[in-house]
Amino acid sequence: MLLIPCPWCGERDESEFTCGGEAHIRRPPDPDALGDAEWADYLFMRANPKGALRERWCHAHGCGRWFNVERDTVTHEIATVYRMGDPPPGEDGS
Repeated sequence: MLLIPCPWCGERDESEFTCGGEAHIRRPPDPDALGDAEWADYLFMRANPKGALRERWCHAHGCGRWFNVERDTVTHEIATVYRMGDPPPGEDGS
């Protein structure tokens, strides 16, 4: 069982959450200029590291809010949790 610390509700069982995939994927600035291959890359190609990965999670059966989690994909250990819109820890100069 994975315990996920919601920034608003505290630590809860993973069954209360929904994973939204990799975090910090930016929409292309000029979507009309993209061809099919570029759209496919944007929509479907994601990092699949063995190790640290930043993901979006929603506390679906709780407060309903989205937040980011940095999780090790091998051990499932959660290194950090931060709110949507906040920079990842270590990237804001702190």
